[in-house]
Amino acid sequence: MSGAASPGEAVTEPFRILPKVTPENEHFWRGGAEGELRFLRCRACRTWIHPPAPVCPACYGRDVAPEAASGRAVVHTFTVNHQPWIPTFDPPYVVAIVELPEQAGLRLTTNIVGVDPDDVWIGMPVRVRFEFRDDNGYQVWLPLFEPDPDVPSSAEEGA
Repeated sequence: MSGAASPGEAVTEPFRILPKVTPENEHFWRGGAEGELRFLRCRACRTWIHPPAPVCPACYGRDVAPEAASGRAVVHTFTVNHQPWIPTFDPPYVVAIVELPEQAGLRLTTNIVGVDPDDVWIGMPVRVRFEFRDDNGYQVWLPLFEPDPDVPSSAEEGA
Protein backbone atom coordinates (compact mmCIF):
# COMPACT_ATOMS: atom_id res chain seq x y z
CA MET A 1 0.00 0.00 0.00
CA SER A 2 0.98 3.62 -0.40
CA GLY A 3 3.61 4.89 2.00
CA ALA A 4 5.08 1.49 2.86
CA ALA A 5 8.84 1.36 2.45
CA SER A 6 11.28 -1.45 1.87
CA PRO A 7 14.18 -1.75 4.32
CA GLY A 8 16.58 1.13 3.71
CA GLU A 9 14.08 3.02 1.51
CA ALA A 10 13.01 6.52 2.52
CA VAL A 11 9.36 7.05 3.41
CA THR A 12 7.90 10.13 1.74
CA GLU A 13 4.39 10.02 3.18
CA PRO A 14 2.71 8.24 6.10
CA PHE A 15 1.36 4.76 5.55
CA ARG A 16 -2.43 4.69 5.52
CA ILE A 17 -4.72 1.74 5.12
CA LEU A 18 -6.84 2.73 2.15
CA PRO A 19 -10.61 2.31 2.30
CA LYS A 20 -12.46 -0.19 0.14
CA VAL A 21 -14.18 1.78 -2.61
CA THR A 22 -17.54 0.35 -3.64
CA PRO A 23 -20.32 1.65 -5.93
CA GLU A 24 -22.17 2.72 -2.75
CA ASN A 25 -19.33 4.90 -1.38
CA GLU A 26 -17.32 5.88 -4.46
CA HIS A 27 -18.79 9.41 -4.40
CA PHE A 28 -17.23 9.97 -0.96
CA TRP A 29 -13.75 8.53 -1.62
CA ARG A 30 -13.32 9.95 -5.12
CA GLY A 31 -15.11 13.32 -4.83
CA GLY A 32 -11.81 14.93 -3.90
CA ALA A 33 -10.72 14.60 -7.53
CA GLU A 34 -13.05 17.56 -8.15
CA GLY A 35 -12.34 19.14 -4.76
CA GLU A 36 -15.75 18.12 -3.42
CA LEU A 37 -16.70 16.49 -0.14
CA ARG A 38 -19.69 14.41 -1.22
CA PHE A 39 -22.34 12.70 0.85
CA LEU A 40 -25.59 11.02 -0.12
CA ARG A 41 -28.64 13.22 0.18
CA CYS A 42 -32.31 12.32 0.06
CA ARG A 43 -34.02 14.07 -2.85
CA ALA A 44 -37.42 13.91 -1.13
CA CYS A 45 -36.70 15.39 2.32
CA ARG A 46 -33.14 16.76 1.70
CA THR A 47 -31.57 14.83 4.61
CA TRP A 48 -27.82 14.24 4.34
CA ILE A 49 -26.86 10.57 4.81
CA HIS A 50 -23.49 9.46 6.19
CA PRO A 51 -22.33 6.77 6.27
CA PRO A 52 -23.91 5.91 2.91
CA ALA A 53 -27.17 3.96 2.97
CA PRO A 54 -29.66 3.10 0.22
CA VAL A 55 -32.62 4.35 2.28
CA CYS A 56 -33.10 7.76 3.91
CA PRO A 57 -33.18 7.37 7.70
CA ALA A 58 -35.57 10.34 8.02
CA CYS A 59 -38.33 9.60 5.48
CA TYR A 60 -37.38 6.08 4.33
CA GLY A 61 -37.22 7.31 0.75
CA ARG A 62 -35.00 5.50 -1.72
CA ASP A 63 -34.26 8.44 -4.00
CA VAL A 64 -30.81 9.28 -2.67
CA ALA A 65 -27.91 10.69 -4.66
CA PRO A 66 -24.44 12.14 -4.04
CA GLU A 67 -24.26 15.89 -3.43
CA ALA A 68 -21.36 18.16 -2.52
CA ALA A 69 -21.30 19.66 0.96
CA SER A 70 -19.53 22.90 1.87
CA GLY A 71 -16.40 21.18 3.15
CA ARG A 72 -16.49 23.27 6.31
CA ALA A 73 -16.96 21.79 9.76
CA VAL A 74 -16.24 22.19 13.44
CA VAL A 75 -14.34 19.79 15.67
CA HIS A 76 -16.98 17.87 17.63
CA THR A 77 -14.52 15.77 19.63
CA PHE A 78 -10.94 14.58 19.24
CA THR A 79 -8.06 12.63 20.69
CA VAL A 80 -4.34 13.15 20.35
CA ASN A 81 -2.55 9.88 19.71
CA HIS A 82 0.94 9.58 21.17
CA GLN A 83 1.47 5.90 20.31
CA PRO A 84 2.88 4.79 16.93
CA TRP A 85 -0.13 2.63 16.03
CA ILE A 86 0.53 2.75 12.29
CA PRO A 87 4.02 2.27 10.79
CA THR A 88 5.57 5.57 9.62
CA PHE A 89 2.59 7.56 10.96
CA ASP A 90 4.57 9.50 13.50
CA PRO A 91 2.82 10.64 16.66
CA PRO A 92 1.47 12.86 17.89
CA TYR A 93 -1.48 13.12 15.52
CA VAL A 94 -5.12 14.06 15.93
CA VAL A 95 -8.08 11.78 15.24
CA ALA A 96 -11.28 13.80 15.34
CA ILE A 97 -14.97 13.68 14.69
CA VAL A 98 -16.05 16.80 12.83
CA GLU A 99 -19.60 18.02 12.31
CA LEU A 100 -20.65 19.82 9.14
CA PRO A 101 -22.97 22.84 9.30
CA GLU A 102 -25.31 21.42 6.63
CA GLN A 103 -27.14 19.32 9.20
CA ALA A 104 -26.97 18.57 12.91
CA GLY A 105 -25.41 15.14 13.32
CA LEU A 106 -23.69 15.09 9.91
CA ARG A 107 -20.31 13.93 11.20
CA LEU A 108 -17.27 12.04 10.06
CA THR A 109 -14.09 10.70 11.59
CA THR A 110 -10.92 12.22 10.18
CA ASN A 111 -7.50 13.61 11.01
CA ILE A 112 -6.86 17.24 11.84
CA VAL A 113 -3.74 18.40 9.98
CA GLY A 114 -1.82 21.61 9.46
CA VAL A 115 -1.88 22.53 13.15
CA ASP A 116 0.02 21.49 16.27
CA PRO A 117 -2.05 18.81 18.07
CA ASP A 118 -1.93 20.92 21.26
CA ASP A 119 -3.73 23.74 19.42
CA VAL A 120 -6.81 21.70 18.43
CA TRP A 121 -9.98 22.43 20.43
CA ILE A 122 -13.62 21.39 20.50
CA GLY A 123 -15.62 23.83 18.38
CA MET A 124 -12.58 24.69 16.25
CA PRO A 125 -13.62 25.72 12.71
CA VAL A 126 -11.99 23.51 10.09
CA ARG A 127 -12.24 22.87 6.35
CA VAL A 128 -11.61 19.85 4.18
CA ARG A 129 -8.29 19.22 2.49
CA PHE A 130 -7.90 16.14 0.31
CA GLU A 131 -4.92 13.80 0.40
CA PHE A 132 -4.61 11.89 -2.87
CA ARG A 133 -3.39 8.29 -2.67
CA ASP A 134 -2.61 6.04 -5.60
CA ASP A 135 -1.73 2.42 -4.88
CA ASN A 136 -0.98 0.90 -8.29
CA GLY A 137 -3.99 2.54 -9.92
CA TYR A 138 -6.28 2.19 -6.90
CA GLN A 139 -7.04 5.86 -6.28
CA VAL A 140 -8.70 7.60 -3.35
CA TRP A 141 -8.88 11.14 -2.03
CA LEU A 142 -8.85 11.06 1.77
CA PRO A 143 -10.77 13.93 3.38
CA LEU A 144 -8.60 15.46 6.10
CA PHE A 145 -9.40 18.70 7.89
CA GLU A 146 -7.27 21.75 8.64
CA PRO A 147 -7.95 25.00 10.50
CA ASP A 148 -10.26 27.29 8.53
CA PRO A 149 -8.46 30.63 8.07
CA ASP A 150 -11.71 32.44 7.24
CA VAL A 151 -13.14 32.17 10.78
CA PRO A 152 -11.84 32.88 14.33
CA SER A 153 -8.65 31.00 15.06
CA SER A 154 -8.70 30.50 18.83
CA ALA A 155 -10.98 28.96 21.41
CA GLU A 156 -11.48 32.38 23.00
CA GLU A 157 -12.52 34.02 19.70
CA GLY A 158 -14.76 31.08 18.79
CA ALA A 159 -16.59 31.03 22.14
